Amino acid sequence: MSCACPTSSGLDLSNPKAQEIQEKINNHPCYSEGAHQHYARIHVPVAPACNIQCNYCNRKYDCSNESRPGVTSGKLKPEEAVKKVLYVGGEIQQLSVVGIAGPGDALANPKKTFETLRLLQEKAPDLKLCLSTNGLRLPEYIDEIVKYNVDHVTVTINTVDASGEIGSQIYPWVHWNHKKVRGAKGAKILLEKQLEGIKMLTDRGILVKANSVLIPGVNDKDLPNVAKKLKGLNVFLHNIMPLLSSPEFGTKFGLDGVPSATDQEVMEAQEACGMDMKLMSHCRQCRADAVGLIGEDRGNEFTKESFASMDFDTLQERYNIKAREQFHQNIETWRAALAKANERVKIEQATKEELSSTGETKLIAVTTAGEGLINMHFGSAQEFLIYEAGDKAIRFVMHRKIESAYCSGPENCDGNNPIEEIKATLKDVDILLTEKIGECPMDELRSIGLICDESYAQKPIEHSVFEAAKKFFFQDEVEVG
Repeated sequence: MSCACPTSSGLDLSNPKAQEIQEKINNHPCYSEGAHQHYARIHVPVAPACNIQCNYCNRKYDCSNESRPGVTSGKLKPEEAVKKVLYVGGEIQQLSVVGIAGPGDALANPKKTFETLRLLQEKAPDLKLCLSTNGLRLPEYIDEIVKYNVDHVTVTINTVDASGEIGSQIYPWVHWNHKKVRGAKGAKILLEKQLEGIKMLTDRGILVKANSVLIPGVNDKDLPNVAKKLKGLNVFLHNIMPLLSSPEFGTKFGLDGVPSATDQEVMEAQEACGMDMKLMSHCRQCRADAVGLIGEDRGNEFTKESFASMDFDTLQERYNIKAREQFHQNIETWRAALAKANERVKIEQATKEELSSTGETKLIAVTTAGEGLINMHFGSAQEFLIYEAGDKAIRFVMHRKIESAYCSGPENCDGNNPIEEIKATLKDVDILLTEKIGECPMDELRSIGLICDESYAQKPIEHSVFEAAKKFFFQDEVEVG
């Protein structure tokens, strides 16, 4: 399906190659920031085994309260996974992508992974197929990846230090040639295979997204080198993910007291790496069984009991490809209307000079339930979208999560709410745009100098962010081309 609206991806659509790429990413919520509020994804946990050990990872089962890679409420066999996809796709018609992201490594479980992809290609041919891998076995399986029309592959690559010293602090061992190879030697093997595999993918026209976990004091200084290397390999997108290392996660870094990366540290890393690579800024570090729009998880709605006993004919009737096609066409019509309303005010990967005539910019937070609108009450928000705005244009920076939403209503103004966490999360933000906010939390946020504005409720996000920045900080009207 071609995009009916002007692209904000920075691609020159007069170039046939760029048109092909835009076609691939248009409704992919991970590869296109513009798609992530409109299209949904599903991860199917068919790959439990892993062939490396990461100090930031702990594969957990039945942990419904944790949202991070490696966590799932159960494992599925390939046939069960495809049944779930059909069942979910009938309910969530904006579903456009199915991925295999663990809970281990997709290519450490090749039989299960490729059987799942084969069945998906047969039963749900309208879906984009993706897989995530640490890259250790990528070169071995490049032909199978091509065979099953997987045109989006995510590779986690955290360092390009050729000595293996940084890698040895991240990976205690890798499993290679039927044995565990430890320390720098193992890290060097992993890096060699990652770089070889990424080149093989991009040489075949497969879009590669590289994930890098920002580990303060370990690989933070090496990430700009990673970005340079990725650019040379024609990687499409670089996603810098903050280390999540709360002790309750049970990871080695968490138990050893290595701190999670802060929002500000992620922003610094993005600025350092964005000079070389196109960055993904809207990642939510999803579970291995994630379902729904990015930023939400509806996995608990679709238990195995709801679909496992159904036959494929019944499930495909429920899936209803024609109805789904019409639904996606309606999404594209809405996106075209949004693009017109937003007046092309956003620039991806913008420099401060492109955003502001003076170099001054402001951070603006938004609460949204999706569809590109400011359509969520402050009290319901569990994350905030963060934009940087100047007097010329805006850019999307990141999302910031909080542990729990501020419960709306006067009964919650007794201190039993997460307002201090929210204040810490938004401490460097200048404006909050939200559908509605009570006087109590508004007063709290004013105490940190945060302007709260409800006047843009139900309006397009990007245009509203730009207009709010002008209203409060940049008084001169600017014509947007």
